[in-house]
Amino acid sequence: MFRYITQRLAASIPVLVGILFVTFTLARVLPGDPCRAALGERATDELCDAYIKRFGLDRPIISQFGIYMNDMAHGNFGRSFRYGRPVLDLMIERLPVTLELTLAALTLSSILGVLAGVLSAYRRNSPIDVGTMLMANVGVSMPVFWLGLMLAYVFALLLKDTPFWLAPSGRNTPGLTIPSLVEAWNVSATQGTGYSILMFLSNLHLFNAFVTGNWAFFWDTIKHLILPAAALCTIPMSIIARMTRSSLLEVLGQDYIRTARAKGLRDVVVVYRHAMRNALLPVVTVIGLSLGSLLGGAVLTETIFNFAGMGRLLFDAIQARDYTIVQSVTLVVAVVFVVVNLIVDLTYAFLDPRIRLS
Repeated sequence: MFRYITQRLAASIPVLVGILFVTFTLARVLPGDPCRAALGERATDELCDAYIKRFGLDRPIISQFGIYMNDMAHGNFGRSFRYGRPVLDLMIERLPVTLELTLAALTLSSILGVLAGVLSAYRRNSPIDVGTMLMANVGVSMPVFWLGLMLAYVFALLLKDTPFWLAPSGRNTPGLTIPSLVEAWNVSATQGTGYSILMFLSNLHLFNAFVTGNWAFFWDTIKHLILPAAALCTIPMSIIARMTRSSLLEVLGQDYIRTARAKGLRDVVVVYRHAMRNALLPVVTVIGLSLGSLLGGAVLTETIFNFAGMGRLLFDAIQARDYTIVQSVTLVVAVVFVVVNLIVDLTYAFLDPRIRLS
């Protein structure tokens, strides 16, 4: 098992280097003057010369790539001219918002999708099967932005002044705040890696409220998270449901399943103890790949529901031609995707003994 994990970690290194090379190349081939894109169109030639020398843009391209890799390894993503702040600080604020929304949508889509697929396969060709797959086809065909607007209209307007009302925008109720973990735990540090990690965790509102016991803020965050997570999870949930049904039906037709039934085992034991583990292998792959669509859908979802996450940050940066942010967001999203794929590979080893024992 240790050997398998080491191999997967080693295989991820060239991928990360390739991602760095692609983001570095994109920044160099984009049109426009990098100096005036960062300092403004009114920047003088003297300022541009100083800017080019400061960031090594007058050096050979190989040297520039080495400087870029060193900066990325130390968390130096540059400075945003639109916000006038280091990009790392923006990442610490915005990335937890997107991660919280994406993980909520991924969890919701995985649980509901697998359950729907198992129920549909167990009741094959029944009205439940037909209805479940019909809903899956409808779900996969609905655009995220349209579904988000419809959910906001129904739960925020039509169900106003009812127990089913849900907030249509924002991450929390206006005026309701929570102290950072630095303040809650009386940490004296004001900078450094430890401080940055604590601030990152503080911006994960569910985690922050849970560890500090602020349950009012915790439930308020969940209420504001339901609608965007529901809108974002619909498409991957439908795909996971269809894949689970197809994979489970294939496994249920195997000889060892017929043998288990011939021995008198109950259907529940046959399905959940013997069939599900093998049926989950392709489903895990689909769940991992769903992260890409969830991160892409976060741009629209965060805009519709007014979430100040990475999607909104990327959208605003593209409009302002702030290539430093665009480059950094691309890199971070790619790294997150690589990490998720690594987790999927490790999950394979857990589900399939042939992998971890090879």
